[in-house]
Amino acid sequence: MERRGGEWREPVVTLCSWELAIPGARSLKEKRSVLRSLRARLGRMNVSFAESGLQELRDRARISVVFLAAHAAHADSVREAVDRVVAGARDAYVVSDCTRRLG
Repeated sequence: MERRGGEWREPVVTLCSWELAIPGARSLKEKRSVLRSLRARLGRMNVSFAESGLQELRDRARISVVFLAAHAAHADSVREAVDRVVAGARDAYVVSDCTRRLG
């Protein structure tokens, strides 16, 4: 919690998910290579990353990122930065996305 103006404020937990198309992946191994690269880039941003669905498909992935921010403006800033990284992923493009604030 953060104290601001004499009041305690709850931190903001944000969950972002994307469905990615990976059209060049001819195997699950190639798909994992694309996701490993994305995980490494996101790992420098102090967020948690998981492949959260579509594991059995070689040319699609669902990934999720969750992070904690002190306030809503900071959460928005982090979300925008993460979104840019995902949108710029090598050999993949975003099919859909979803963001939820949990606090």
